[in-house]
Amino acid sequence: MESLGRFLLILGAIVGAMQFIPSYEISNPPTDPRLEIDLPADLKEILKRSCYDCHSNGTRWPWYAYVAPMKWVVRRDVIEGRKALNFSVWKAYPQEKRQELKRKIFRSVALAMPLPQYLWLNPEGELTQEEREKIRLWASDGKGYLDVSVR
Repeated sequence: MESLGRFLLILGAIVGAMQFIPSYEISNPPTDPRLEIDLPADLKEILKRSCYDCHSNGTRWPWYAYVAPMKWVVRRDVIEGRKALNFSVWKAYPQEKRQELKRKIFRSVALAMPLPQYLWLNPEGELTQEEREKIRLWASDGKGYLDVSVR
């Protein structure tokens, strides 16, 4: 029993010390609403629920984004997500970039997004098959499929 107490004390000290290791800053940069993506209300609601936490400047920062080791994962995911695609500045992207991003959205929403680690703590972000199809239809400009000849 004494060794368990000692182990818990050491573990607590390690976790406490981890809180002082720097991480990415938590921020939601100011955004010009005129640059945000225009979408039908139902599609925008889906994206806000499942995508905006990592792919917009309107991230909802949960409590665990302030506690190591989760803060390192959450903050990194948001930084990388915004670099890859940011719906808050969609209209600032050149048209060619927007088309490229839509192709990536079409592929990723079927295979990889939202990320499993996001869904573990945000199950409301899970996309139904119908929602995935709605996003893919938008991303394919209403065709429902990717035209691979266009690049």
